[in-house]
Amino acid sequence: MCEHHHEHEDENKKSPLLRIGLAIAVFLCGTFLPVEGVVKFAVFFVAYLIAGGDILLKAFRNIIKGEVFDENFLMSIATLGAFSIKEFPEAVMVMILYQVGEYFQDKAVDKSRKSISTLMDIRPDYANIEQNGELVKKSPDAVNVGDVIVVKTGEKIPLDGVVVDGSAVVDTSALSGESLPRSLKVGDNAISGCINTNGVIKIKVSKKFEESTVSKILELVENASKNKSKAENFITKFAKIYTPAVVLGAVLLVVIPLMFGGVFSVWFQRALTFLVISCPCAIVISVPLGFFAGIGGASRVGILVKGSAYVEALSRPYAVVFDKTGTLTKGSFVVTEFNSVGISKEELIEISAKAEAYSNHPIALSIKKAYGKPIDNHEISDVEEIAGNGVKVLLNGEEILVGNLKLMEKFGVTCNVSNAVGTVVYVAKNRIFVGYIVISDELKDDSAEGVKVLKKLCDKVVMLSGDGFSAVQNVAQKLGIEDFYAQLLPENKVEKLEEIIVEKPRKKSVIFVGDGINDAPVLMRADIGIAMGGLGSDAAIEAADVVIMDDKISKVSLAIKLSKRTMTIVFQNIIFALGVKALFLICGALGFVTMWGAVFADVGVTLIAVLNSLRALWTKNNN
Repeated sequence: MCEHHHEHEDENKKSPLLRIGLAIAVFLCGTFLPVEGVVKFAVFFVAYLIAGGDILLKAFRNIIKGEVFDENFLMSIATLGAFSIKEFPEAVMVMILYQVGEYFQDKAVDKSRKSISTLMDIRPDYANIEQNGELVKKSPDAVNVGDVIVVKTGEKIPLDGVVVDGSAVVDTSALSGESLPRSLKVGDNAISGCINTNGVIKIKVSKKFEESTVSKILELVENASKNKSKAENFITKFAKIYTPAVVLGAVLLVVIPLMFGGVFSVWFQRALTFLVISCPCAIVISVPLGFFAGIGGASRVGILVKGSAYVEALSRPYAVVFDKTGTLTKGSFVVTEFNSVGISKEELIEISAKAEAYSNHPIALSIKKAYGKPIDNHEISDVEEIAGNGVKVLLNGEEILVGNLKLMEKFGVTCNVSNAVGTVVYVAKNRIFVGYIVISDELKDDSAEGVKVLKKLCDKVVMLSGDGFSAVQNVAQKLGIEDFYAQLLPENKVEKLEEIIVEKPRKKSVIFVGDGINDAPVLMRADIGIAMGGLGSDAAIEAADVVIMDDKISKVSLAIKLSKRTMTIVFQNIIFALGVKALFLICGALGFVTMWGAVFADVGVTLIAVLNSLRALWTKNNN
């Protein structure tokens, strides 16, 4: 079936060239053979139908649907009119050159599609499953959660899971745009779409194929063009006004001179030339292509944009709002201080780790890592995770509270407030304060430089965090962020974002950058939600408008720069095409441009605009 599909695709690519070649051959017969009258008309009309039959058919179908005024209608009326005044060669050449222009446009779109699909060549073909001591190749969507798959050197990881045996070095460049290899060992998460460059690993599958990272990314890229931007909507509205205006202009170009004694054939020919010039091919094709190329260019450097609407919004930033943990910082917390009251330090870390047994929050993971011993889950019951506050559990029948000051206040626990730099986790046993643990997080390597560049690109940079004031202030000072808010619950983050959205100028946008795990409400509320750490983060890919496939803050400013560049290219095309059209329409109406000139003007403008659009494809990480 796959082979048949490729054959069919190749035939489709060859057919325009065959048709153009055949039309030119018949056209040359009509031009050079000594034929006259009906025979001459018949030869040129055959060439005309070979070159433009599909355009006539499209125009007819659209008229039946009630969509009269489009470029097919303009082409048909102009060329049939040329036939009516016996300008056979011009009519045929209009269609041939139009098809040549279309062919080059299709090649250009193909090129930009290929650059995306090559980059996204991450769809796995098969998964190896061990059966009776032998490896059997299965379709990835036939593999179940819990199955163990084997990935050998040179193979793509087909499904998300956890490494249970072996070690390997994987290439994540197709997902992240980064060529740095990543090593996997037992216990590490393996992400679908990466290529195993060295080693053999066994992976226990944690997600079905349709829920895997690779599936979601492919779906995201395939649907990217569905979200139309205002500039693309502008074309639809523009065509509805422009086409009838041009047809009316052509009619008036015949009627008005006739009222003042003009020669019908002269003005009729000018009206037809006017119609040929008016075809808005350059705008209709180059604007969507500009966005498509821009999205392709961004994806080459690991920035996935879900649609052209988001390219437009990204290009006009008012504020960039950051979540702190896992976004500006590494999210790899380390316990740096224990302070116990009334119990030993060993007991403090033990009861804290056991209370956090069921949590996967980075803070909980760091406490469990510091404890470093296996936890017996039978000792723990009645686990209650209180969003933005902490956890409450029963440990061997005793109530343990582990969380922030708000949690302590909520349960009426009086405690010694710490001013330590970092995240302070307070612990209470049977509602009596027994100490606190200080946890520190490291800044990402490029956070400071990334924030510095962003401050030049937008009006303000803001940081929101659920951590304590001193920890947040410490990070804000290191990064040079003046606007920051601490001790926020997820709903408070949405409220703060709403305040920023209210104060922004009408045509500008507020961008929120988060790790996508607990920031889904804020990512969705912002004009543009950018998810960091897209590798393996389901919530990121679901909720965000833009996914940055590695954790680099510098990619946020790069995404803004690329979107600004794409919008510049799109507007260059619109202004260039409309400007040349206006000039040639005036010249055509006054008789300074023949139909030949009109055709070359239209095809030429379109090709220049298409080539300009393709500039958006070529990007560098340092743009």
